[in-house]
Amino acid sequence: MDGHTAHDPPPLLELNETEVLMWHLPDPPSYWDHDFGNLTLEEGGGPSYIGFMVIHVVSMIFAYFVFLPLAIALRGAKHPWHPPVNTAYLLLTAVGFLSGTAYKKLTPDLYEGSAHGTMGVWLLTISTLLSFVDVADLLKRAWSFVRSSDRSLHRLWTFVILGKSSHGYDLVNQPESYKLQEHIEEEESFIPCEQTSEDWPDSAPPLHSPIRETLTDDHSETTLHDNGHSPVAHTFPGDRQNREPLTRMILRRTFIVAEHILVVFAAVVTLSGMTNYIGICRDSYLNGCMAHIIKGSIFWFYGILTFARYCGAFSQIGWAWNRVYTPPGKRAPPSAEMIESIVIFIYGATNTWMERFGAAPGSPYTTKQIQHISIAVMFWFAGLMGMALESNTVRRLLSTPALVRAYRPESEVPQPWSYLGSFNPFPALCIGITGAAMSAHHQTYVFQVEIHALWGLLLGAFAVFRFLTYFFLWLRPPTSPLPSRPPTEALAAFTLACGGLTFILSTEEVTYIAMRNGKDDMMMFLNLVVAIMCLNFTWVLVVLGIRGWAVGRMARVHTPTKTVNA
Repeated sequence: MDGHTAHDPPPLLELNETEVLMWHLPDPPSYWDHDFGNLTLEEGGGPSYIGFMVIHVVSMIFAYFVFLPLAIALRGAKHPWHPPVNTAYLLLTAVGFLSGTAYKKLTPDLYEGSAHGTMGVWLLTISTLLSFVDVADLLKRAWSFVRSSDRSLHRLWTFVILGKSSHGYDLVNQPESYKLQEHIEEEESFIPCEQTSEDWPDSAPPLHSPIRETLTDDHSETTLHDNGHSPVAHTFPGDRQNREPLTRMILRRTFIVAEHILVVFAAVVTLSGMTNYIGICRDSYLNGCMAHIIKGSIFWFYGILTFARYCGAFSQIGWAWNRVYTPPGKRAPPSAEMIESIVIFIYGATNTWMERFGAAPGSPYTTKQIQHISIAVMFWFAGLMGMALESNTVRRLLSTPALVRAYRPESEVPQPWSYLGSFNPFPALCIGITGAAMSAHHQTYVFQVEIHALWGLLLGAFAVFRFLTYFFLWLRPPTSPLPSRPPTEALAAFTLACGGLTFILSTEEVTYIAMRNGKDDMMMFLNLVVAIMCLNFTWVLVVLGIRGWAVGRMARVHTPTKTVNA
């Protein structure tokens, strides 16, 4: 609990309440205590309105973690079921907000300085602003329906609610304010309709060129343009975007990013609500609690993102361990390893200075501060190395001496197969070393030592599985645009997400609550985390499966029937 001395005492088996009170104030009353009758009138007890809280929690969970992901998936496919699903999401959001407001008005304030309400208002505001895109079109269709001669219930459902025209699944003409969603997630659903795996060359790309860059060698030019297929079969989403106005492109991409981030922000708001209701993360516990929740959430969310990549998400930009091609004249998207390195670099560069928050000016650095600062510095410079190794300019500089000694033009130098992929070990190395270090982190109690060792082991397992992915892909780099789905990445994603959630549960107050109630059992914690992650990953798989079904269905609907000549 303190900064750790040079000779830490052995961890204790049982909770010492006297020692806890030496470092922390007594726990104030919480909403949990209020709703379950654990408070007297003097302590703030009174009638319980837990029903409003149940409605609030259930509505918000279904709104932001069930219907919003489904709405995003259906929107990307332009499926007619998107409007009703999105409407259900908005209605549940309104119900959740109203029930939460009612609970707050009827219950005494038991969490001073809470930010959950403010974060909830921001969440509602952003949701409302983003929903304007859908509401504007719905109102336009409703107005057109009222003014038309056909006001049957069938047309009300198909035209106003589902957005179908009278001739099929085509959406009605959209107002200018709505047209930005015309191409939303269009790239994710792009598959050349007449292109087969034979159209993708197995040759390595030019020197210093990652798999996402434009192919310039003769074989790829022939493959992409002179293979007898219609030019339409080789159009890319980026080609269509060349005709898109810059303002609309910015609005469209901003909308896509904001809608996806909204799910993450909702998860952050949910975690803040849980801490408020239980009554943790107050006073002297705040800094340590925030560190565990923020850092653990990053690992948790990135584990989910990694599993989504394994399932095929982001395959259009080569993030699904597949091979993609950028049309001539277009800038290649960054690799997933570049994004990982950037995030690690930013985390290290900022967290290096944050470890001294709350320390008295001029006070000596404690052992704990040195431990955490050194980890942050590792993230800082390992992230910088990872970014450098993903840079084409740096790769070219590193290869220049060998190229000069070859005494041949660059175009004639054979390329190694490893140039087909990105094999950057530094992001995984940072996470693995962090796990190993935290497994040896001193704690006051045996249970805290065990739970830190558990999530440290899980983070280390992620690094091992990621290294195995690189090993196997190094032996045989991907040559297909389809997701390769290396099984080691499924395991890496699962261990990373489990490690992140266990990181959150290792918060000091959570361990105290577990020890006070006889729940300091490692098997229970591990099984709970694994069960939650299995549910989590199953839902991710379902959402991505629904997206694939919707994209395929709409592709069949919009594909014109070909006439075969006799």
